[in-house]
Amino acid sequence: MESQRLVDRLTRALGRAVRLRCPRCGETPLFRGWFSMAEACALCGLRFERAQGYFVGAIYVNYAMTAVLTIGGFFLLWGLTALSTAAQLALLLPVVILFPLWFFRYSRSLWLALEWLINREL
Repeated sequence: MESQRLVDRLTRALGRAVRLRCPRCGETPLFRGWFSMAEACALCGLRFERAQGYFVGAIYVNYAMTAVLTIGGFFLLWGLTALSTAAQLALLLPVVILFPLWFFRYSRSLWLALEWLINREL
């Protein structure tokens, strides 16, 4: 029973993170613009950035996802095509540049959702 509630909370929090919504209430958007994050939820009052440097962990999430995607793409191209290493790297360079910019909001949202799951009193 307890494990089912944990799975439900995890599913709900990850669903809200993917939709870029407040992890507590799921209603308020986390971002005002592409890179501009709201300070707190307008509905439930949850502060999104707890302290200076709070989202450093989100940088690691973003970096890890970019590395996994790039390394996986490299080995996929290496195994399925006859491209040279230079050609593979040239194909993956736009991914390395653009993916972290696109994933920035999601990494912050996932980091906030994970922290909210661990420390629900905030």
